[in-house]
Amino acid sequence: MNWGKSIVVAFILFGAFIGTLVTVCVRQDIHLVTKDYYREELDYQRQIDRIAHTAMLAKKPSIMVEGNFLKVIYPDFSRVQKGMLELFRPSDSRMDKLFELRRTSELSQFFSTAGMNKGMYRARLRWTMNGEEFFLEQVIYL
Repeated sequence: MNWGKSIVVAFILFGAFIGTLVTVCVRQDIHLVTKDYYREELDYQRQIDRIAHTAMLAKKPSIMVEGNFLKVIYPDFSRVQKGMLELFRPSDSRMDKLFELRRTSELSQFFSTAGMNKGMYRARLRWTMNGEEFFLEQVIYL
C-alpha cells in the first residue's frame, strides 16, 4: 500500500469518527437547571434580600429526612402567610417536586417523598411573613 491510499483511508476513518461523534452529541439529552435562566438571573437581587432576611431571624427553619417524609420544623408557622418547599434535583429537572407550606400552629410539617428517586436534592424553602420574603436552602439525601 502506498502513501496516497494510506492518506485517503486516514481521512475516511477521521470523517467516520467525526460523524459518529456528531451523532452521539446530537442525541445527548440536556437538562437545563431552569427554563427561565435569564429572567431568574435578573431577579437575583431579590433572592439576596431573602437570604439576608433569613440570616437575621432568631429562629430558622430546619429540614430533615425521616423515613419517606421530609420534616420541616419551624416555630413560627403560625405567622407564615404563604410558602413553598421545592425539592430540586440538579441532575434531572423531571425529578423536581414542589410542596406548599400551610399556616398552622404546629411546630412541624411533613411532606411525603414516596416514589421519589433516591439521591441528592436541594431543599429550597421560600416563605413570606409580615410582608417580607425569606429563603433557606439545604442539601438533603433521600
